[in-house]
Amino acid sequence: MLQPVTDDDGAPFWEYAARHELRVQSCAECHTLRFPPRPCCPRCQSFACEWERMSGRGRIWSYVFPHPPLLPDYAAQAPYNAVVVELADAPHIRLVGNVVAGPDAPLNSVDPERLRIGARVQVTFTESGGTTLPRWLLERS
Repeated sequence: MLQPVTDDDGAPFWEYAARHELRVQSCAECHTLRFPPRPCCPRCQSFACEWERMSGRGRIWSYVFPHPPLLPDYAAQAPYNAVVVELADAPHIRLVGNVVAGPDAPLNSVDPERLRIGARVQVTFTESGGTTLPRWLLERS
């Protein structure tokens, strides 16, 4: 499986994920949330940052079922989803991931018919290759 590439700006995101916390970078001066993480605030140009804890709730903003899977390592899990989740705490922040049936469930564990734009989701975390990855669970409606 693919593993994220971390840099100095994004490393705290993965450190918090390892503690099962979903956090987003915030400007320490103007408090603007930003993702992906970067060294400078796009609003006020400050280099000071903090990491705000998010509720972990969101909505599916977009999704696809890659067909055929573009990478051979994922072929055995097809059909699987790739989603863009808009965070409830910060609707302008969107994270990419997968909707799964449980934290350690395979990528193809959710019936494609269950996904829809606007469906509510909650973050969960799983270990993969030494990295803790955020994934998404459908909330019961």
